Amino acid sequence: MSTPLPDWLERFRARLGAEVVETHISWLLLADGFAWKIKKPLSLPFLDYSTPAKRHFNCTEELRLNRVFAPDLYLGLEPVDDSGEWAVKMRRFDEGQRLDHVCERGALSPAHLSGLARVVHAFQRQAPVAGPASPFGEPGEVMGPAMDNFTALLSLAPAASNRLDCLAGWTRNEFARLRDSFAARKAQGRIREGHGDLHLGNLVLLGGQVTPFDCIEFNDSLRWIDVASELAFTWMDLLDRGRPDLAGWLLNEWLSESGDYEAVPVLRFYAVYKAMVRAKVAALSGDPAGLERYLALAEHLTCPPPPRLVITYGLSGSGKTTHSRQLLTADPRAATLCLRSDVERKRLHGLAPLARSDSSPGASIYTPDATRRTFSRLARQTAMILDAGWSLIIDAAFLKRAERDDFHTLAANHGASFAILACTAPFETLAERLEKRRGDASEATVAVLEKQLEWIEPLTPAELQHVLPWPPADAAT
Repeated sequence: MSTPLPDWLERFRARLGAEVVETHISWLLLADGFAWKIKKPLSLPFLDYSTPAKRHFNCTEELRLNRVFAPDLYLGLEPVDDSGEWAVKMRRFDEGQRLDHVCERGALSPAHLSGLARVVHAFQRQAPVAGPASPFGEPGEVMGPAMDNFTALLSLAPAASNRLDCLAGWTRNEFARLRDSFAARKAQGRIREGHGDLHLGNLVLLGGQVTPFDCIEFNDSLRWIDVASELAFTWMDLLDRGRPDLAGWLLNEWLSESGDYEAVPVLRFYAVYKAMVRAKVAALSGDPAGLERYLALAEHLTCPPPPRLVITYGLSGSGKTTHSRQLLTADPRAATLCLRSDVERKRLHGLAPLARSDSSPGASIYTPDATRRTFSRLARQTAMILDAGWSLIIDAAFLKRAERDDFHTLAANHGASFAILACTAPFETLAERLEKRRGDASEATVAVLEKQLEWIEPLTPAELQHVLPWPPADAAT
C-alpha cells in the first residue's frame, strides 16, 4: 500500500528521523517512543479528510474521544508544518501487548477478558445516550450499514455473489424479525457513544489491564451504536481467531456485569454485520484469504446449533459454578450463556454481584418470596434466551423437584433440549469450601448448608436420565 509521502510530510518525517507505517487512511510516524498519526487527504463513502480543516477537526475528535479510553497514550496535537496539517501525538507501547498478538501466542486469559468486560461496561454505563430525536440506533439506521456491506462486496468480490445473496437474505429476514427489538433497544437507552471498532487489534495490555484505543472518530454513525454491537465485534473476532472458549467467557462476563440480557436476541445479527465489515476490509485490502475466512464465519454464525437448557443441581460448595464455567467454555460455537441465581437475586435487590447483603438464612433477600421472585426472573430470561436461539446454563441449587420440573417444561415449551449438571461432594469438603470462600456472589455458610440438607429432594429415576456425564464427552450445544 506504500505510496510516496507528500513533500510536507517527508520534511516532518526527516526532522523526526521517523519510521513510516501506512494504513489506507493514515500515516504513522514512529520515533523515540512516540507515534504521530497524520490523516491522509482523501474522501471515502464513510469519511471525509478532504481539506486541512476537516483533517484538523478529526485530529481533535480523535484526541478527545480516545482520551476517554486511554488518556496515558494520547498526548496531544502537534503541527506538522505551517500549512495547517496536524498530527495526533501518542505514546508508543509494546506492540506485542496488543491483544491480537497476545492471543496469537496463546497468552490471552479469561482474567484478561473479565477485565475487558468490566472496562467496557464501565465506559458504556457513563457514555452519552442517543436521545429520541437522534437518528442513531433507529431500525433504519441499523439496517442501512448492514446492507451497504453487501453492495460494496458484490462489486469487490463478484465471484462470491451467491454466498453474499444468501447472507444478505438472512440479514433482511433477521432484521424483519428483530425490528421491534432494535426499536426497544433505542427506547431503553442502549444506543450510546462508544468505540466503534473494538476488535483485538485495538486493545492493548497496559500495566496488566486491557485498554481500548484507536476508536472511530471520522464517522458518528459508526460510533453511536448499540452497546451489544460493540461487544459483538470482540466476540466475533475471538471466534475468528479460533478461541470460542474466550469468546464465550467474554460475552458472559459482560452480560453478568451489565445485566443487559435483552441484548441477547440482537447479538448474532450484529456479529454477522461485523464479520461482513471485516470481509469488506479484506476485499478492499486485496486479502482473498481474509475475505474467505470472514464469509465462512458469517455463514457459520447464521446457522447456530439447536438450543439446550442445562440446570445445575447440588448443595452449596458442590462445584456448580466451577463446572458451569467449564461447560460454558467447552462450547466450540460459543453459543452458550450462563445465568447465576446468586447474581440475579442480588440484581433484583439493587446489589452488585459481590456486595454482601448481611442477610441471615431465610431472611431479607433469602426469604421464600425473594427466592420465588428470583426463579421467576430466571424463567423470563431463560425463555428470551432460548427463543433467541442460544443455549443456556442456569447455575442454581435446584434442590426442589418442582423447580427442576418447571425448567424442564420451560425447555420443552421453547424448543430446547434439557440436561442436568449434578454436582456432589462429601459434607466435610462442602463445609471446608464454604469456610474458605472469598470474593464470590454466594453468601452461603455452613449453617445454610445444614439447612439445605433438610430440604434437598434427590433426583428421580426419570431425572437421572438427563444428568450429564462429567466431564462431558462432547460439550457442544
